[in-house]
Amino acid sequence: MTRRAICAGLCLAALATVATAPRAQTGWPDRPITMIVPFPPGGVADTVARPVAEALSRELHQPVVVDNKVGAGGAVGMGVAARAAADGYTVLMTLSSISILPEADHILGRKPAYALSQFKPIARFTADPTVLVVRADAPWKTLAEFVADAKKKPGAYNYGSSGNYGTMHVPMEMLKASAGFRMTHIPYTGAGPAVLALLSGQVDAVASGPSTVAQQIKSGKLRALAHWGTQPLTSLPDVPSLKQAGYAVSFAQWSALFVPAGTPDDIVAKLRAAARKAAADPAVLASIQRAGSPIEYLDAPEFQAYWDTDARQMIEAVRKIGKVE
Repeated sequence: MTRRAICAGLCLAALATVATAPRAQTGWPDRPITMIVPFPPGGVADTVARPVAEALSRELHQPVVVDNKVGAGGAVGMGVAARAAADGYTVLMTLSSISILPEADHILGRKPAYALSQFKPIARFTADPTVLVVRADAPWKTLAEFVADAKKKPGAYNYGSSGNYGTMHVPMEMLKASAGFRMTHIPYTGAGPAVLALLSGQVDAVASGPSTVAQQIKSGKLRALAHWGTQPLTSLPDVPSLKQAGYAVSFAQWSALFVPAGTPDDIVAKLRAAARKAAADPAVLASIQRAGSPIEYLDAPEFQAYWDTDARQMIEAVRKIGKVE
């Protein structure tokens, strides 16, 4: 083979590598960014996403537009985000159920809508223990009364959730297993619809992030009986934890920002910097704290370590729940 042929071959190989590798985009962003939220308006992810999107728009000097792509407990929107072009123009604001749903699909014998490896974390914004709430006119004033009544009437009461294996379903199943009672699970399309179902009397209880129910608790429409945290809640300081009640159960409903895994490093770095500033933005802090959900920020490296541990725990919890039709 001649030297000219060898050089030509090397040039073609180099060009092919450049064509297939994710390209750094020094001008990014030069057009609007879509923030997929895989749950309906009114839930925890949406409550966090909207003020964060506004802050990111200010930092990046381009609109960040929230797009609620709902369905299958969040799997529809997360699947769309996983398959999106890895160019920085699609980001995902989602909850800890991102770790749960692929394992649930395996249990149900379905092809998962996405794999965790398809995402790269940018930052965690909140990490709220779920809160067990009932209507204010419900007969239960305490967790002990709630559990005792549920044990007396197995299956007579029901609870709502954002969907099978979601962040409102898994913690309730963990409590049921630990306390030894039965309730009927009624899945909805998101946290907002599940809370509305509770307020209208369609269900008897929900386990929700504080931000989704804080205003209804303050207005006297709902009553909080317990939470799944390990520390007292600043927004609900008088509400006991399940561990205080003797149940070895904890669960955090966190919200975090992700991009498709192949997103170039320079874009990821810009998003991390913008997310860090957004988390400290007074408007974001006020909005999220007003909803009863304080910022619990983790940058990508720390969040990745947290996510790895949390995902293992959630996968084990789903395996214990088993097949749910």
